[in-house]
Amino acid sequence: MYTEGLYIKGVEVNYYYVCKRKLWLFSKGINFESFNERVKIGQIVHQTSFAREKKRDILIDNLIRIDIVNNSYLREIKLTRAFEKAHIMQLVYYLYILRKKGIKKFGIINFVKERRKKEIELNEDYIREIECVLKEIKKIKSLKEPPRVIKTKVCSKCAYYYFCFSGE
Repeated sequence: MYTEGLYIKGVEVNYYYVCKRKLWLFSKGINFESFNERVKIGQIVHQTSFAREKKRDILIDNLIRIDIVNNSYLREIKLTRAFEKAHIMQLVYYLYILRKKGIKKFGIINFVKERRKKEIELNEDYIREIECVLKEIKKIKSLKEPPRVIKTKVCSKCAYYYFCFSGE
């Protein structure tokens, strides 16, 4: 099977672009997302946006969960473009996995708060990037200790903030 040995979830691709430490912590089962207000808001937006779509929350190979699937496209619902590159690459990963299964689709990311959308088509550049990123994610997940803390402007809004900065 094409995913044999590939145990990378879509959210882990997203976290790779947001924070390598968050990726490592999440991969070890350390999850604070359920307590985070911003995550809860995102879940509500996800549940209420495009409510008429029938094929929602499609889980494939226990790795990726696609928000909406249509005959020709995948749709991801995001609140804002705050982590646009992470969102794009998460969708690229979904398109990549499906392509490996012989399914060709294009992707749409809807940034509902901004009433914007971005269309994504899997191309050779994206394929090269996602293949490199998947190797890097495997390396990060295999580390015995988490990557060091790198404080950025988004840390204070992160579900892992107190875990990472409790010693300050």
